[in-house]
Amino acid sequence: MTLESRSEPIDAAPAVRNPTDSSRLRNLQTLGIFCGFAAGAWLGGAEAPIKLVNPEISPVTVSLVMVCGVFLARWSVPALMRGTSHVRHDLRQAPHLVIWAILAGCMWAVANTLTIYAIRNVGLSIAFPLWNSNSLLGIFWGFLLFNELHYAGWKRWLGVLGGAVCMFGGATLLALASTHQAAPGKAPLGVLAALGAGILWGTMYIPYRKAYLTGMNPLSFVTFFTIGELATMTTLAVGYTGAVPLWRELNAAREVLFWLMLGGFVWVIGDLFQQYATKYVGISRGIPLSNTNQLWGLVWGILVFHELRGSGRSVYVQVACGSLLMALGAVAIALSSASEREHSSWQDAAHREGRRYGIEEDYVRAGLEGRAHHDSSNRRTILDWLLIIGTTGLFCVLATMAKFPHVGISSFWTVALVAAMATLLVTCGFSLWRTTRFR
Repeated sequence: MTLESRSEPIDAAPAVRNPTDSSRLRNLQTLGIFCGFAAGAWLGGAEAPIKLVNPEISPVTVSLVMVCGVFLARWSVPALMRGTSHVRHDLRQAPHLVIWAILAGCMWAVANTLTIYAIRNVGLSIAFPLWNSNSLLGIFWGFLLFNELHYAGWKRWLGVLGGAVCMFGGATLLALASTHQAAPGKAPLGVLAALGAGILWGTMYIPYRKAYLTGMNPLSFVTFFTIGELATMTTLAVGYTGAVPLWRELNAAREVLFWLMLGGFVWVIGDLFQQYATKYVGISRGIPLSNTNQLWGLVWGILVFHELRGSGRSVYVQVACGSLLMALGAVAIALSSASEREHSSWQDAAHREGRRYGIEEDYVRAGLEGRAHHDSSNRRTILDWLLIIGTTGLFCVLATMAKFPHVGISSFWTVALVAAMATLLVTCGFSLWRTTRFR
C-alpha cells in the first residue's frame, strides 16, 4: 500500500460530483466542530488518572493497562451505540482499511507510552501542549494527501496558517516553562517524549482520513484500530520488562488498575468524538479542535492536582500565555471552515481513494454525507450484550479492589470538571445521533 500522489493538477478546478446539499454540508461541519470541542474535554480528562498512580510503576506497564481499558471500550461502546453488525458491512466494503487501522493503532500505542514519560517529567499542564504539535502535521498531511485547503481562499489559508504559528509560539512558551516544573535533568527528556508523541499522533491521522473519505464508519474503524494498539503495547511491555516481572508488577499494582483502565476508557470517549470531527471537518481542522484538550489538561493539572504550586509568577505567566496562544490558534483554524468549493475537492480525493481500492461509489458518497449506505437496524446481538455486560462487570470488580491514593486533590474542581465533561458528552452525543445516527 502506498500513499500515491494526486493525479489531478494542483491548479485545476475540482470536478463537482453531485455535491452535497449546502444545508446538509453546513450541519455536518457544525457537528464536526462541536465534536472537536467535546473531544478536547474528554481527551484532556483521560490523562488525569495517571496522576493517581504510584510513580514507581513502570511507564510501559501504565501504558499497557491503559490500552487494556482502551481495548474494552473500543468494542463495548460501539456495541452499545449501534451494535457490531455494521462492522461486518464496513469490512466487506473496504477490507483494506483494516490494515490501515491496525497500523494507526500501533503508532498510538507507542505515542501513548511516550506521554507517560512526558507527564512524569514535565507535568500534565506542560506535556499536553507539547504533544499537541500534531496539529502542524495534521495540516500538512491534510493538504498534501487529501485535498484539504485546496481552493479555500486566502482568508481561510490565513486562518489556518496563522493559527498554526500561534500554536507553535504557545508550545515554545510552555517548553521554556517546563524547566521550572520538572525535576532537575528531567525537562529535556519530558519535552522530547511529548514532541515524539505529537509526531506519531500527527502521522496517525493519515489512516483516519483515508478511512472516512472512503466511507468507513468511525465506530467500525476503532474496533480494528485497537488490535494494533493492544498487540504493539503487549510486545513493548513484555520486551521491555519480561513476562514474569511484568506479571509481578501488574499483581503488585492491582489497587490502581481501575484508575488506569478508567483513563483508557475515558480516552476512547474523547477519541470517538475526535474521529467524527476528523470525518466531518478534516484532519487540518479536526486535530486543532480536539487539541483544546491542552486547556483541559492545564485546568486539571493546576486546579485539581495543584501543579506549579510554589512556582514564581513568571512561570504562571508563561504557562497561561502559552496555553491561551495555542487556544487562539486552534480557534482561528476552527473558524476557517471549508467552503463548498473546497468540499468538492474533498470529494475528488474521496473518489480517488474509492477507485484506488475498488470501493462502491455510493458507499463512499454515503460516508461523506453521514447517511446510511444500506437499510439496517441497530438491534443488539448476543455478542453485543456480552461485550457490554462483560466490560461493565470487569470494571466493577476492579473498582472493588481499587484504593484511592494519598494524593492531594481538590474535590470541588474534580466534581466541576467531571460535570462539564458529562454535559458535553450528552449534548454532543445527542447531536450526533439526531444528525447522523452515529454514521
